[in-house]
Amino acid sequence: MAEVKSYPFLRHLRAEPSMHVVRYRRGRAVQSGRGLAFWFHPLSTAVAEVPMDDRELTFQIRGITSDFQEVYVQGAVTWRVVQPAALATRLDFHIKLTTGKWANQPLEQVGGLLTRSGQEIALAWIAERRLEQVLAEGVGALRNRIAGGLAAETSLGEMGLEVVTVRVASVRPTSEVEKALQTPVREAIQQEADQALFQRRALAVEKERAIAENELQNRIELSKREELLLEQQGTNERLQARETSEAEHIRTEAAAQNTRVAAQATADELRLVEGARAEVEQAMMDVYRDLPTSVMTGLAMREFAGKLHSIEHLNLTPDLLGPLLGDLLGAATKRLEA
Repeated sequence: MAEVKSYPFLRHLRAEPSMHVVRYRRGRAVQSGRGLAFWFHPLSTAVAEVPMDDRELTFQIRGITSDFQEVYVQGAVTWRVVQPAALATRLDFHIKLTTGKWANQPLEQVGGLLTRSGQEIALAWIAERRLEQVLAEGVGALRNRIAGGLAAETSLGEMGLEVVTVRVASVRPTSEVEKALQTPVREAIQQEADQALFQRRALAVEKERAIAENELQNRIELSKREELLLEQQGTNERLQARETSEAEHIRTEAAAQNTRVAAQATADELRLVEGARAEVEQAMMDVYRDLPTSVMTGLAMREFAGKLHSIEHLNLTPDLLGPLLGDLLGAATKRLEA
């Protein structure tokens, strides 16, 4: 807004650089420019101030598609003034000379004009399409349609307005319809998620089965190897037992042979000894056989006496001494006769 200072009989106005000021005196434009500062007499002067900076206007549009579905559009239009003098003649931008503020609301008029123009273009575009087409083409197509329609609007150019950019934030149906439209997609996504989960589980089961089969094959292979090992151990043990048995048999036969040889040697020795002893005994028997009984008795007594250590009592009976004395006497007689 312009800054107006009051002095006696005169006033001073100073405008911002972004404002275009048109000074009128007695109904004629006598001065025009941006950021002007001048003295004026309030009784004969009128001032219009037109903004030259870019202004943004938001809009919300409710439209009906060809299949009678409500659609809500949100967006914004950026506009600016390119011919301030022309706009000042079409809309009331004059300011109060006491405060420097607009006497009316010219920006609201410009916003209403742009909103109606954009709304008309958007509603026509929405009405030509079904809901699916509107949502499918979406923000980009509607933005291009509004921008092209506003650029082709001759009334805006004549008023000195220019649309800089058009932005469409969203194109959405009602919440109920949106939920209904989202349901199949959600179901499809859920089905895909379930399918992916099923595939992961199936893959996990397949891997577990493969692992189990691998473990089973390993166990079978280990069992076979254990069987071969046990068989080989049995063979080795049998072979070792056979070798041990044969060695023991050989040792036994050798020991038996040694025993037989020793026994044979002992037997031969005993036979020789016994034979010699028997011959001695036979010779002695032959000697003793020819000896008289008295001699034999004497020899026996001598042998017996040699084996006794002491004699405590000795009984000599006549029956024993009689034959001995008879024999001694007979022997003596024979020796004398000889």
